[in-house]
Amino acid sequence: MVTYKYGKMRFWEMFPGLLVWGTFSLAIVFSFFQPLWVIIAIIIFDLLWLFRVIYFNIFIIVAWIRYRRTSKINWAKRLETLSCAKETYHLIFLPTYKEEYDIVHGTLRSLSENTYDNKHMIVVLCGEEADRVRFENVSARAFAEFGSVFKKLYTTLHPRGLPDEIPGKGSNLHFAGNEIDQHLEKDFFEIKDEHIIVSAFDIDTIAHPQYFSLLTYLYCTVENPTRTSFQPVTLFSNNIWTASAPVRIGAFGTTFWLFAELARPERLWTFSSHSMPWKMLKEVGFWQKDIVSEDSRIFMQAFMHYHGDYRVTPVFLPVSMDAVFGETYFESLKALYVQMRRWAWGIEHLPYLIDGFRNDPLIPLRTKIKYVFNHIEGMFTWATAPLIMFVLGWLPLWLAKGESNAIVQVAPFTLEQLMQSAMVGVLISAVLALTLLPHRPDSVHKRTWILMLFQWILLPITFILFGSIPAIDAQTRLMLGKYLGFKVTKKTRN
Repeated sequence: MVTYKYGKMRFWEMFPGLLVWGTFSLAIVFSFFQPLWVIIAIIIFDLLWLFRVIYFNIFIIVAWIRYRRTSKINWAKRLETLSCAKETYHLIFLPTYKEEYDIVHGTLRSLSENTYDNKHMIVVLCGEEADRVRFENVSARAFAEFGSVFKKLYTTLHPRGLPDEIPGKGSNLHFAGNEIDQHLEKDFFEIKDEHIIVSAFDIDTIAHPQYFSLLTYLYCTVENPTRTSFQPVTLFSNNIWTASAPVRIGAFGTTFWLFAELARPERLWTFSSHSMPWKMLKEVGFWQKDIVSEDSRIFMQAFMHYHGDYRVTPVFLPVSMDAVFGETYFESLKALYVQMRRWAWGIEHLPYLIDGFRNDPLIPLRTKIKYVFNHIEGMFTWATAPLIMFVLGWLPLWLAKGESNAIVQVAPFTLEQLMQSAMVGVLISAVLALTLLPHRPDSVHKRTWILMLFQWILLPITFILFGSIPAIDAQTRLMLGKYLGFKVTKKTRN
């Protein structure tokens, strides 16, 4: 198993942060001494960004169409023709920490109401010793209500203070995976590893009623199914109607980013709640227990273990989770920032990639370059693009004000036109977001529909405060060796 410890490759930990801060520093310095150069660079950057918005939205629309078509098919009926489906089982891990029973109950109920056979589902509630009393009460209620619904309902209790761990979801899953492996060998030895599909879900995950039927269908029909993970559409809509506007924009922005990735599976990594082969998990040694971004790292663990012969298969049905929530508006924004910074901490994969690739001659060089470039470029753009477009891009124009140069004179108009053209992408996002909303609760006023549309005016501000800045924060922390721990996102319904 390929592993990586923080501090092992300090240059590659520092590189993303140095690239970001170097870009900002050069942009500011040259704005004072060579503003014309910076103006030309900004115009080119904004033009390239416009092209990126166009093709990004094309992929979003393609994925959205496939999503709508997929949701109209009766996948349970299609399984009737597949003999493989009769011997396929689903092992579902549900890590929980301080969530009350209403959250756990909602997830278990959605699993029990899925169109796939409940008796082919093995569910694991993964608790933490630091939360023992609450977890024992919650799991007792879960057993009373759902103990006989599934083939088996297990619980695991992750001890605190185990060596070489970062407390969080990854270490919890690592412990639970090893525990359940022993249980399955004893209780269900007749089930082969290659017939088990694992789903690692956040505790608030509500799967589409046909999710496990489609997942089974794909597992039975894709080529070499034990060499692929399965990524569904991720929605954060369980409580979207009562979330604050910036939180809603952040939630839909994440979904649209994933839509674009699902339309390009050659670029796809796993993210948040997703599914994967049990055989792969056992062979790579389960999830790493000393990182924050275990959801995407598990894909790279498999990719390294199989020397590049591993992929992600899109699942065009949704799993829905809670948008971040706080008792006050400010606490909601704080929770959104923390969540975005944790996702941006995925930059921790870069030194892992470099370390793994340099020690594996079997992975083609072109593949190595593609993965490293895509990761660096994606994280760099996340951190820098909003500030360059909406802040730094106007600094050289202000400093060069009054110059007679033709480029300087037309630059404000050119940039304004480019930005207005790019706003077409915002309009597309606003319209598509309305189609992804769940049913409006009776407690929510009808006028909220209008807010759902006009909230996208806040996109530039949200883009900076909850996009660029948390990404810069994460990359700067990694650069300075101030490694980020796992902070649980509060799960509360109102």
